[in-house]
Amino acid sequence: MKKYFICAVILVINFEIYSQPTEEKVEIQEGGKNLLIGEDLTYIVKYAFFNLGEVRLKVLEKTRIKNTSVYKTIAYIDSYPDLPFVSIHQIYESYIDSSIFPVKFFAKTFGDDSVFVNYNFIDSSEIEIQKGKLDKTKIWLDSTAYVHQRNQDGLSILFYARTNFGKNQELNVPCFVNEKEETALLNFHNDSEPVTIDAVDYEVDCRYLDGYTDFVSVYGLTGNFEGWFSNDQYSVPIHAKMNVIIGSIILELIKWNEELWSPPLFKN
Repeated sequence: MKKYFICAVILVINFEIYSQPTEEKVEIQEGGKNLLIGEDLTYIVKYAFFNLGEVRLKVLEKTRIKNTSVYKTIAYIDSYPDLPFVSIHQIYESYIDSSIFPVKFFAKTFGDDSVFVNYNFIDSSEIEIQKGKLDKTKIWLDSTAYVHQRNQDGLSILFYARTNFGKNQELNVPCFVNEKEETALLNFHNDSEPVTIDAVDYEVDCRYLDGYTDFVSVYGLTGNFEGWFSNDQYSVPIHAKMNVIIGSIILELIKWNEELWSPPLFKN
């Protein structure tokens, strides 16, 4: 059950509220893309009758890696403490440039044997990889992967999907997963749809995305997935369904920073 909870996140994750209000709204608007610096979103993860935990997604700041301006995004994954069969605490960081491709990806898994994974996307042909214990006392992989094109990581693909709404289209998105090049199929639909969530007392105006992966990630995610994103310039994930080995996992938005954004009302 432990790995199935993690898989729900990676589409977020692999396919993310509550924060102090910020003084001003700062947007990533390069290339017509709109993401909010200071965005802070929390999702509940559900499986059957169980509430497994929460995923929190944030866009933290604009910074630099070497000579490249990047936006630091982060996902916190935590199971609820009263669950008898799972204890998950993970952090994923993706540093994405203005084209919404990653420059760096860093993942930490906490437990009896805390570990990390680090990808440095050097250019369109090289990715440096390092994996080992979080305290660096043992490194079991330190190498370079040679790839054919720029790839998304497990977190950046969510932001990439968000910034490609606007017309009906199908995209084959290259992804670097488990130290290999893979492909995720994303189908964007531009029609407006009403979606009901517990966090608001009205129907949220959304656009629909569905897709498919023909690979099984280390987290168990495979096959078809669906997502509903806010029908506005920010395309915030509202609700998602993902297939895993044991069935369907649901993610639903439960908190957000109201100083920056609110779910749009469905008016049709």
